[in-house]
Amino acid sequence: MNAPQQVVISPDAEQKMQEALKLQRESYLAEGFVSLDVRKDRIDRAIDILVRHAERISEALNEDFVCRPRSVNMMTDVAGSIGSLKHCKKHMAKWMKPEKRPTLFPLNLLGGRSHIEYQPKGVVGIVAPWNFPVSMVFQPLAGILSAGNRAMVKPSEFTPITSDLIAEIIAEGFDPAEVTTVTGGPEVGQAFTSLPFDHMIFTGATSIARHVLASAARNLVPVTLELGGKSPVVISRTADLAQALERIMLGKTLNAGQICLAPDYLMVPEEKLDEVVSLATKAVGAMYPTLLANDDYTAVINERHNARLSSYLADAAERGHRVVPINPANENFEGNAAGKIPPTLIVSPDVEAKCMQEEIFGPLLPIRTYKDFEETIAHINANPRPLAAYYFGKDAAEEEAILKRTTSGGVCINDVIMHIMQEDMPFGGVGPSGMGSYHGVEGFKTFSHAKSVYSQTTRFNVGKLAGLLPPYGKATETSIKSALKK
Repeated sequence: MNAPQQVVISPDAEQKMQEALKLQRESYLAEGFVSLDVRKDRIDRAIDILVRHAERISEALNEDFVCRPRSVNMMTDVAGSIGSLKHCKKHMAKWMKPEKRPTLFPLNLLGGRSHIEYQPKGVVGIVAPWNFPVSMVFQPLAGILSAGNRAMVKPSEFTPITSDLIAEIIAEGFDPAEVTTVTGGPEVGQAFTSLPFDHMIFTGATSIARHVLASAARNLVPVTLELGGKSPVVISRTADLAQALERIMLGKTLNAGQICLAPDYLMVPEEKLDEVVSLATKAVGAMYPTLLANDDYTAVINERHNARLSSYLADAAERGHRVVPINPANENFEGNAAGKIPPTLIVSPDVEAKCMQEEIFGPLLPIRTYKDFEETIAHINANPRPLAAYYFGKDAAEEEAILKRTTSGGVCINDVIMHIMQEDMPFGGVGPSGMGSYHGVEGFKTFSHAKSVYSQTTRFNVGKLAGLLPPYGKATETSIKSALKK
């Protein structure tokens, strides 16, 4: 969704969205309890449309990006979505069970019982981004459907071919009263986020999230925000540098760095700088001997983002910073039709440089140096909390410092990005990098209402025995004195 502007949605389009929400809410209320079998069936249908249309999905993604590898499309958007759906299907019977909780003494001795019922919230709105436009619909949908909800989906206008296909296959697999899709530009996105959903999940830029949250606040809609930020990579003096740079550059070049969890900048020991630059260059060359005509290397999504990234490079050059394009075949990227940008290192940028102020979201990688490890902790803590932090090394004290003294949505030790693939771990940010989380049981709980239930015995007048009923007397004082004991 683009940044909000003074745009007006047609009354007809807005009415259709409101009618779609009304249909889903009425159907949800009429259904009552959503059985395990119904939830499994809905997840099976989601898996089915992804499996049957896998090749079409990859083709649509490649067309939207101009160049996006089939292998990446299949691994991230198709297989990644199916993995989340299968995980929820496997575990949701357990997740759905009432959760027993302790009951306050002495009510527990008198027959009182406490538990939590996980109840669907109702209708959930999904606002998906362009970088992984399929998985960022179906991965949250896995948690939404496993929790028993209905869903309305707003895919990105930056990937129109993929968005139209998402609308088509969802309509093929689901009744509009279960899951439906709304396509359109920023004006549609603004109207969509203003709907009175029972919950909404937005994945995208922090700047847009502020507007989404403001729109949702008007209807007191709870929102899960999956954002981004500048995820740091700290390389220790104890790290295996060749291994570290191979893993870092894989994470940086996957989808041409257009990943919310991509390594945003490196912090390396000052004496290791030249070796890090050399090893980064070597790692990219091994993966991508050529770039322009290489179908394995993804293009930047559109001219707007190409210009944004180019402005970071121009700013770095103007500041006199060393800029190192990694271009193994010495190809000419000027004016290339695909809009590709080679992986590019920006060496020792100052903190005021654009590349150190803005989230990169592309194949550029600033590299800063440190003398003492404490500088890395201070730098991370002096900036907004990132979606991820990455540490490469074998020093237990340093690792502990990253884990305990910095705050980020998640952490990888000796790797990057891989924590998002762990279905049993929550995925989410903190502060400017996000709010709330999903995946696995945390996703089920995010899209459920945890309803507290207390059952009282009918055998005794518990209130009287505990001194809760007037006229207050000895039993009341006994309860008070018991509560005031240290």
